[in-house]
Amino acid sequence: MTATGAGSTSGDRLLALLTERSYAKREVTLASGKKSDFFIDCKQTVLTAEGHALVGARMLDALTAFGEVDAVAGVELGGCPLASAVALVSFQRGTPLDAVYVRKEAKDHGSQRLLEGDTRLAKGARLVILEDVITTGGSTKKCVEKLRAAGYEVAGVVALVDRDEGGRQNLEAVGLKVEAVFTRGDFPR
Repeated sequence: MTATGAGSTSGDRLLALLTERSYAKREVTLASGKKSDFFIDCKQTVLTAEGHALVGARMLDALTAFGEVDAVAGVELGGCPLASAVALVSFQRGTPLDAVYVRKEAKDHGSQRLLEGDTRLAKGARLVILEDVITTGGSTKKCVEKLRAAGYEVAGVVALVDRDEGGRQNLEAVGLKVEAVFTRGDFPR
């Protein structure tokens, strides 16, 4: 288990849920187009009541590596429940952080917004991006561009799972600090 996930009953339980509900040892084509011998769909864990509470606590704990932040941002779709879970747990702990959702594309109707939940943030606000799984870091980089274009500072990224396939290195190469709750090595081979 990684340093962020190690040594706690909640971390152990979250890993057990991810392994049971989200992990599959099978060949799959990833969003990056790469082939992999395993698949992890974190939503199957995160969207349960227990998984939501556990992921909110573990990811909020991981945010301490970034110092003071103003909000957390989740990329549509997998990062949105992560941001909501962290926002809820942060409020319960008395250290409220609001959530921002980052759309892949701006809405083509209504408000036509690319970001949801950011209207109360000051320009220059410091955000951390929450990702369910990092493979190459491509979707995270796009999210960073959107947040920066809107006038926010991106302090870094917390991933629930780092597949150890170069994503962390790609993000660090563009100056982003990356923390992972779990990595590929935490799951069965």
